[in-house]
Amino acid sequence: MQIAKKIYFASDFHLGSYPKEQSEIREREIVKWLDHIKQDASELYLVGDIFDFWFEYSTVVPKGYIRFLGKLAELADLGIKITLFKGNHDMWMFGYLKKEIGATIIDNELILNLNGKSCYIHHGDGLGPGDKKYKVLKKVFRSSFCQWLFARLHPNLGIGIAQRWSKHSRISNNSDEKFLGEDKEWLIQYANDILHTQHYDYFIFGHRHFPYEIELRKDSKIINLGEWINYYTYAVWDGQTLNLQRWNS
Repeated sequence: MQIAKKIYFASDFHLGSYPKEQSEIREREIVKWLDHIKQDASELYLVGDIFDFWFEYSTVVPKGYIRFLGKLAELADLGIKITLFKGNHDMWMFGYLKKEIGATIIDNELILNLNGKSCYIHHGDGLGPGDKKYKVLKKVFRSSFCQWLFARLHPNLGIGIAQRWSKHSRISNNSDEKFLGEDKEWLIQYANDILHTQHYDYFIFGHRHFPYEIELRKDSKIINLGEWINYYTYAVWDGQTLNLQRWNS
């Protein structure tokens, strides 16, 4: 039997995004990938925006994703540790997946030790310079009062509003993401600022949608995980190195 030793990282599945038919096709492909990695995975980190919208009412969660959630449950039952990060699309993730599959839920950043290598992980939303409007909205949306207010809406209304909003998102309209250059990519700027005071061997982000893998310094690398609309990219730690890869079923 092959010894499970690899750690996998992926983000920005945007399950449930418009149009529904494409999301369902993507879900099946993600399930194939999960079925593949279960052979040698010890841990799985899903770094935000796994769902295009997610809100946990006290007794209700959004419909769908049954194949995906079932596969996560299978991985958890196999002993694979699952960690989910809140993204800007699924920040209203509370205790449901922790209760059902034992997933660890991360609100912001996580510092991970990979066989002596330090790793800084965050979805990436609200980091770096600029985007002041979203940074304000993030504080509002993450406030307990805002969450309480939204929970007062009937799920048909609340989730319906989110689904209509989804039709206008960049992921639903397949907006073309382009690399802006190392001097303009805000997550690269953010990582470089951190390196002035704290060393990390690896930075892992999602959110940006454009996959890249760049050496910041001789001993520090940044990886953006990309998304699963166009790129189907993920990162894997094999016990020695962390590298970006692309899934081809």
